[in-house]
Amino acid sequence: MLDNSKVEKISIEVIKTLYSRFENFPEDASKNRNQPFHTAFLKAFSDKLEDKINDIPVFISLASWFHGLNTTLGQGFFEKTAHILSDGIKKEFAGLKISQKQQTAIADIISDLKNAVQKPNLLRENELIFKNRTPLIKDIPNFSADCYFEEGNKIVAIELKTVKPNSAIFRSEKEKVLYGKASLKNLYPSKETLFYIGFPFDPQSDTPTGYDKSSYFNYSVEFKKFFEPNEVLLSGELWDFLSGESETMEQLLSIINTISTTQFKEKYDFLNNPANVDAQPEEYLKRLLEWNLFGEHYLAENSQRLKRASATDTRLERLLNQPIFRGGGEYNSDRYLRLKDALV
Repeated sequence: MLDNSKVEKISIEVIKTLYSRFENFPEDASKNRNQPFHTAFLKAFSDKLEDKINDIPVFISLASWFHGLNTTLGQGFFEKTAHILSDGIKKEFAGLKISQKQQTAIADIISDLKNAVQKPNLLRENELIFKNRTPLIKDIPNFSADCYFEEGNKIVAIELKTVKPNSAIFRSEKEKVLYGKASLKNLYPSKETLFYIGFPFDPQSDTPTGYDKSSYFNYSVEFKKFFEPNEVLLSGELWDFLSGESETMEQLLSIINTISTTQFKEKYDFLNNPANVDAQPEEYLKRLLEWNLFGEHYLAENSQRLKRASATDTRLERLLNQPIFRGGGEYNSDRYLRLKDALV
């Protein structure tokens, strides 16, 4: 099981993500910007849509909103959650070098895979790119790892991708992985170097957290041409790898399902009103625990101590009058830390 600290941090990311999408939900399609081409093309599907969609402008607005949700999850929530689970970071690498022989080995690997001379083979490829590491005279393209961490004699880099990536990217992704591994091995020659491609869920699975790599790899011939299964972390496998625990994805979905209800906005507004700590203390404490806001629960339990201290400390009084969340659903962590220090 995830510890309370991680559960709380993930819950805060869930709240932020939900709030941002509530703010952008298309309540009134009449305000939708003019999209004549979309409307014109959709007329061809009117017979297919008539039993499902009553209002084309609403459909277009919702499609745009859903695309925004995909972007928010891919560029924000998944990445932040990966960092929380693994105690990792997003890391940029610039100015790294490899040897001429490493560069040649990478070019040969890519060429062999592209022309189907070789099948992906992680052990073989690592052996080719991890030897002949000097002299370091060849610059490589700057790259980043969406999630990066070091432990003991191992370094791990993970590139998080959408669940159905464009087939055209597989060659360039493989090249990035090979350059990344070679250059990181040069930086840390005594450490095991791992570089994965990670996918947050398997859309073809019969269960929310299940996955079938064989089926998933059939998304694209290019996928199988450049990557082998051991280079890919999929669905529950990815989240368990990041946390070092089992059934992590199940826990993530449970956290989201608890917070993501039709009463979300009402509960958010209730908790974000500092007056409710005193006006409805029992309900306030209950809702904080529902949303796994354990730190805020501690502050609320000690609200009277804080109020007594604030009688002679105007700065503390100002903090008590601040909401839990700032604009955009951003957690007011500075407020929490300063109030917590006041209780020591």
